[in-house]
Amino acid sequence: MNGILFSIGEGNYETEIADSLQALYDLDSEEELANAIQAIYEFSFEEVIPLENCLAISNKLMYVKRSSSCSF
Repeated sequence: MNGILFSIGEGNYETEIADSLQALYDLDSEEELANAIQAIYEFSFEEVIPLENCLAISNKLMYVKRSSSCSF
């Protein structure tokens, strides 16, 4: 997701990004996350992003989530 998507400019997606990251934290399925991302942006901009676009983003986010580790 970037500023070009809805043409509102860079730096104007903080709420949607935060909501998407919360969904990433809460969900463990690429499909569930894709649906959540689609719903978040549809709510904010009253425009539906194609689910396949959301799934592509979801796959990347889930890969990072599953690949990262934190050790103390």
